Amino acid sequence: QVRLVESGGGLVQPGGSLRLSCAGLGRIVSINTMGWYRQAPGKQRELVADITSGGRTNYADSVKGRFTISRDNVKNTVYVQMNSLEPEDTAVYYCRADGILSMTSIARFNLWGQGTQVTVSS
Repeated sequence: QVRLVESGGGLVQPGGSLRLSCAGLGRIVSINTMGWYRQAPGKQRELVADITSGGRTNYADSVKGRFTISRDNVKNTVYVQMNSLEPEDTAVYYCRADGILSMTSIARFNLWGQGTQVTVSS
């Protein structure tokens, strides 16, 4: 069974840094796009950044220049390095994988991770 497992959330002071990781586990052959979304209390879930298997990246305007997304296709893992964190970055961060091909699936499918809390506060 394929699943996404996230790690790296926590509490950090404004101006600090965190690195989130999301590993795709199971009999995965390939994943098209992997990304990070976030949802703050009372707000809709929004894209933070995503990256294709070829390395093309896309960022929300609010995180450009502060966050860097990367991935390891061999490990089916996506990372986001978050620097210069602001209180407005406080949210639950969700990993998403689009176009997963596994050894037990006929068609590609999408998955969400369980979410990890990031809190930026002094």
